[in-house]
Amino acid sequence: MELKIANFKLNNPIITASGTFGYADEFEDFCDVSKIGAIVTKGMTLEPRPGNSGDRIFETDCGMINRIGLENIGIESFLENKLPILKKKNINFILNVAGSCFEDYFKMAEIANDNNIEAIELNVSCPNVKEGCLEFGVDKNALYELVLGVRKNYKGCLIVKLTPNVTRIEDLAIAVKDAGADAISAINTLKGLGIKLDFINGKFYKKEVQGGLSGKCIKPVALAQVKRIRQVCDLPIIAMGGISTLYDIFEFISAGADFFQIGTQNFTEPNCAVNLVCELEEFICKNGFKDFIELKTAIKEIK
Repeated sequence: MELKIANFKLNNPIITASGTFGYADEFEDFCDVSKIGAIVTKGMTLEPRPGNSGDRIFETDCGMINRIGLENIGIESFLENKLPILKKKNINFILNVAGSCFEDYFKMAEIANDNNIEAIELNVSCPNVKEGCLEFGVDKNALYELVLGVRKNYKGCLIVKLTPNVTRIEDLAIAVKDAGADAISAINTLKGLGIKLDFINGKFYKKEVQGGLSGKCIKPVALAQVKRIRQVCDLPIIAMGGISTLYDIFEFISAGADFFQIGTQNFTEPNCAVNLVCELEEFICKNGFKDFIELKTAIKEIK
């Protein structure tokens, strides 16, 4: 099941999504992380971020809303404390990069390039921070300039994570390709609002969380967005949005995807990604497919 995105090698097409798998070593009690095609780090910024105060997670039917606010240790601490662990344990990873202005992204790209980080994923569409990210991800012209500038500073595999919170995701995909990206991740979370009301001793109490909606509930939206991207763009697509089973993967292949990120499911099934790697390999062997590419071709040829 070995594959490549540009020159970035993966042992298989299963990837864990940013913000749902920590920095990988946290999950070693649950699974053999080295079996996963790659892990995507938490969204990383130049300086450490404490994230949002108050409630950060709200459980919904078949999903969750998060407003973490890009909490992270900062790139300097990552390079000093986390990167050596990833290298020592031979864990394939993609650095998720975020910022509040163009210069933040350009500097992060330069740092990644200088430290021989093989792949980065630009988070240009995070809906739960007060500034940055989202403004770049909804404007095709700003997105083009951002990716173009990052491309000048970074020679490795450049992936851009697109938002579904737009009218035409196709325009963003075209802008990303024209600016020199190697692949597209789709989709980031949907804007959502969670409200919980309690009536206690004759009085109503309300809990409210506004942020990014993810999980199985957004899979139909993700499938539609992946198909729309595929219709206008030939870059590799890393699909995400409610993936938890082998047939979820097959459905995304049918829509046009090439790789697959497991996100929200990691919180309730921390070994999900490794299980899917094993199930996919077993399916290929048992059903006479030469490799994953042949399986993918067979699914995409279905009329």
